[in-house]
Amino acid sequence: MTKKLSVILMSLLAAVLVAACGSNNSGQPAGAGSGAAQSAELTIKHELGETTVKKNPQKVVVFDYGTLDSLDKLGIEVAALPKTNLPPYLSKYNDEKYVNAGSLKEPDFEKISEVQPDLIIISARQANLYEEFKKIAPTIYLGIDTKRYMESFAENAKTIGNIFDKQAVVEEELKKLDESVKKLHEKAAASNKNALIILANDGKVSAYGPGSRFGLIHDEFGFRPVDTNIEDSTHGQSISFEYIVEKNPDYLFVVDRGAAVGGQSSAKQVVENELVKNTKAYKEGNVVYLDPNYWYLSGGGLISVAEMVKEVEAGLK
Repeated sequence: MTKKLSVILMSLLAAVLVAACGSNNSGQPAGAGSGAAQSAELTIKHELGETTVKKNPQKVVVFDYGTLDSLDKLGIEVAALPKTNLPPYLSKYNDEKYVNAGSLKEPDFEKISEVQPDLIIISARQANLYEEFKKIAPTIYLGIDTKRYMESFAENAKTIGNIFDKQAVVEEELKKLDESVKKLHEKAAASNKNALIILANDGKVSAYGPGSRFGLIHDEFGFRPVDTNIEDSTHGQSISFEYIVEKNPDYLFVVDRGAAVGGQSSAKQVVENELVKNTKAYKEGNVVYLDPNYWYLSGGGLISVAEMVKEVEAGLK
């Protein structure tokens, strides 16, 4: 009897030891599986390469105001951003709790390093500094491809949604925007009006055509270009006021760069001169001044694109 009892006790002891070893054979505490899920990673393909990014990064540095705009819309916090020329509708980011990371074209790499970011997001204005950003933290490029504006914008928004687990919200916002763009396009196409888009800057003007940084007015919104041979350039094609009179557009869309970069808003005085007053656009009240904060500084965001659609639709008669 005693021998049988000893065998039973030894068997029980062995089972307990095996269970104990099995419960900790990974060297991780209980519940480690949930932590592993939190540290999941994504491989983001972008124009400048491929970057491995942690899901739901906590410290994000943003160098693109369109992306900042989208993050703001989605309720996602950021750690640092360039505060020079910050659009007024994003002025809450002037608060001292957000680190000032320099300017759009002159990042403060020392300040950025101090933040110890999990993710840095850049766009065209910082593309040539990509390698420098990469030395600090995983960096992705979310600039807009103006030749496929809405498609590119949607891809960027979905990338943000995937990184921050906001896919459903992003899809809903994109659906609403697609509907508003379609409505505007149908209205503009039905009017059969042509348009000229110009940037006013310190008394000078440059024109933008299809496929340019403001070309979505033609490509996506449905206005025929008054000139199909406008040079495709970041800074536009330099033109004279005589050119505007010669082309005689039905609509003249104006972006005031001076107002966007902290200068004087002088576009109206510059554009509405004696020459331009002879155009159909002026005579019919179709000179439309676009908000440069959306068009020049922060295009490509969930907020800014929606506002851009509203502005053009409001100017369409």
